[in-house]
Amino acid sequence: MAVSLREYRARIRSTESMKKITRAMELIAASRIIKAQQRAQAAAPYARELTRAVSAVATFSNVDHPLTTEPEDPRRAAVLIVTSDRGLAGAYSSNVLKEAERLLERLRGEGKQVDVYISGRKGEAYFKFRQRAVARSWTGFSDQPSYEDARSIGQTLIAAFLTETDEVEDDVRGVDEVHVVFTRFKSMLVQEPQAIRLLPLEVVEGTEAPGKDDLLPLYEFEPSGTEVLDALLPKYVQSRIFFALLQAAASELAARQKAMKSATDNADELIKKYKRIANQARQAGITQEISEIVGGVNALADAQAGSE
Repeated sequence: MAVSLREYRARIRSTESMKKITRAMELIAASRIIKAQQRAQAAAPYARELTRAVSAVATFSNVDHPLTTEPEDPRRAAVLIVTSDRGLAGAYSSNVLKEAERLLERLRGEGKQVDVYISGRKGEAYFKFRQRAVARSWTGFSDQPSYEDARSIGQTLIAAFLTETDEVEDDVRGVDEVHVVFTRFKSMLVQEPQAIRLLPLEVVEGTEAPGKDDLLPLYEFEPSGTEVLDALLPKYVQSRIFFALLQAAASELAARQKAMKSATDNADELIKKYKRIANQARQAGITQEISEIVGGVNALADAQAGSE
């Protein structure tokens, strides 16, 4: 019983140490998620208004721009998958990877070849373990992304889209479509994986164009619609990617806080269980020692009575 009691006490100490770690990680995630939410909310109006501006130009300028023109026979697509750099976030990365696998299967079912781009070490490790090719990956900023990170990703994807399909330029293979898979932050309890098509541009928001009989003049673009799109579309793509990274960062922190709270609660229950079993083992050991002492006393008394 003494050996068993020592084992349970060692388990209690190790579980208490683990509980301190998970509790600290829960508090860190809780302190960071507020800032991540604020950054995502602050970026939303800019992304929304930029989308409106780009949609208006693309819809009413009658300009055939490469980033807005739908290819007749799309043969290759690029998919950016946004995962986390670190674990201990529950099913956060696995959920977004499942959504990405569904998108990849659908694109391949349409007869398209797919180039995979990864943000986050978890996604990178996922494809490396399965020996599946990754066109390019970015790591080290999943919980605190910057606009420069989004700019780097955006420039690579735009370059791939503007390159002729299946041709390679500066180590970037040309594609006809660009998709993004990320986790949208809805609340502290709900984070939803989502796949969107980024390029060619889909008009998300827009207004009806004024007609010839309306009092308002037709849209006029200065300098020209093409030059306006040349200036706006790269910013649009980068802002959408930045917004996706911010949403993913808030989702990752929320998932980590939830996972660490669950781990802390489980550690509490485990400690209670081990303490109860240890107390039972200690009481059993004391009872056995008392029984041995009483048995020894009785045996000694019987021996003395026999000698008399």
